Amino acid sequence: MRSNSKQTLLLASVTICATLWANTAPADPLSMPAMSGPLNTDANPISLDAGPLGNVYVSGAITGVAFWQSNPVPGDHEAVDDLNNAQLFLQKTDGWLQFFVQAGTYSLPSLGSSYLRSDRAPNDLYGVVPQAFVKIAPAGNFSIEIGKLPTLVGNEYTFTFENMNIERGLLWNQEPAVSRGIQVNYTAGPVSLALSWNDGFYSDQFNWVSASLAYAVTAQDTFTVVGGSNLGRTAHADTATPLFQNNGQIYDLIYAHTSGSWTISPYIQYSHVPADAGLGISHSASTYAVAILANYALTNNWKIGGRMEYIQATGSLSSGTPNLLYGPGSRAWSLTITPTYQNGIFFARADAAYVDIGSATPGTAFGPSFDKTAQVRFLLEAGVLF
Repeated sequence: MRSNSKQTLLLASVTICATLWANTAPADPLSMPAMSGPLNTDANPISLDAGPLGNVYVSGAITGVAFWQSNPVPGDHEAVDDLNNAQLFLQKTDGWLQFFVQAGTYSLPSLGSSYLRSDRAPNDLYGVVPQAFVKIAPAGNFSIEIGKLPTLVGNEYTFTFENMNIERGLLWNQEPAVSRGIQVNYTAGPVSLALSWNDGFYSDQFNWVSASLAYAVTAQDTFTVVGGSNLGRTAHADTATPLFQNNGQIYDLIYAHTSGSWTISPYIQYSHVPADAGLGISHSASTYAVAILANYALTNNWKIGGRMEYIQATGSLSSGTPNLLYGPGSRAWSLTITPTYQNGIFFARADAAYVDIGSATPGTAFGPSFDKTAQVRFLLEAGVLF
């Protein structure tokens, strides 16, 4: 049944695109989904005249992924192929009343984690409408967003096509991805501020506060400080809502630099989960991490991206420290290389990724017996961004 639903969604997406393609808007960059490169959305999105609403833009992503990995854990597979995105985006980007709706199926591959196929991911994570919000913009430098929002935290976006690499990294695994709530945005010259009251890791309990402060030092250099924290206690936990991380706090310091063909963005991250007897957390735990993302444009069509990461968790198993990584006191590093080709709406790219674990708690690493400390993955992703 799930497979048939996915095929129906894909057929509907293609049919809508074919029907509406003739009615395209002038070149007008869309505000969503956010893209860090190297991929770009279509510069001429489909435009619908929605009467009193004005122009509503229709875009989307239809992509497939295939990969091989060493040392899969039980329940995962050595080789996988999947329709990892079949999504439509509807948005209005001007006027005082704007909106964004993202609907469809997806998967969220990330380093060091088992793969959740797209026929299961929406049900286990954020639904078939993973992001949707209304934006009230009474002034050009002030707006309020209400709904299912992309997180402010971190330096990588949620969906594969938004990022420099196909898979998200080890630091992304510590961060919320989608939160329900309200967000206020304000800009003044080189300063951009966002403040959000939300449900953190999609817990449906509104006790998180997130904030982002960005300063554009020059047109090529921006510093951003990001933070988020649970101000209460949340006992709920599931696939989208990890108990420990959702009851903690997380902070990032991000630097972004662009120069000619280069985009470089190093950042550091700190997270902390306090002791809480009511949640069975007998000892606090923290992670310290650093990463660098880079992308280089070889030509207009060919680009190559890379990511290096290191993350360290505190504590020990004997002290009852919660597991935030591969056991208390564990550490890991990763390296990912991603060549990308895009021509118009069509693209193809590959990931070669390596993860190495140190000081893992027995039963938390890779392989059939959870005792392998390294994993290699090779991924291919191809499709259209229309």
